Amino acid sequence: MLRGERVGLRARHETDVPVLHAELYDDVATRARADSRPWRPIAPDSPASPYVISDPVDEAACFSVVRLADGGLAGEALLWGMDLHNRTAHVGISLRPAFRGQQLGTDAVRVLCHYGFVVRGLHRLQVETLAENVAMRRAAERAGFVAEGTLRLSAWAHGTYADEVILGLLATEWNTD
Repeated sequence: MLRGERVGLRARHETDVPVLHAELYDDVATRARADSRPWRPIAPDSPASPYVISDPVDEAACFSVVRLADGGLAGEALLWGMDLHNRTAHVGISLRPAFRGQQLGTDAVRVLCHYGFVVRGLHRLQVETLAENVAMRRAAERAGFVAEGTLRLSAWAHGTYADEVILGLLATEWNTD
């Protein structure tokens, strides 16, 4: 397990899948704002579930987020779209409703940075999030990410177009303190 101050990132367990699916995927309005792909009904035990446990791949690293204080399953975190030639990846986190607002997201982003920069040797990490997603923007900025631009009305999010903000962090800028 990779450990931060408040959270740990570990491999997904079978018992995580139905919980994450019910609280993160089946919340259609939230999921539609968190994923650029359209929501569609998928059963938790389907091979198409975003939480299905599979063999590791070079393009992504998927984790379950656990609160260190009590071992509670707090959500998911991932590096996706890894480009091993350019040494870049995208950062994503999603916390269960009961675990939001506790700065667990900031810690999860920091642990993902450690994984990306130290363990995987990446050069750049990037966050794309809706401009209205203040929690993700703050978590990324607290971890050292810098806003690099806004893509105007670029994301179809639950019935409307929304601005998307891009934040980036280079390995040379990452502060481990």
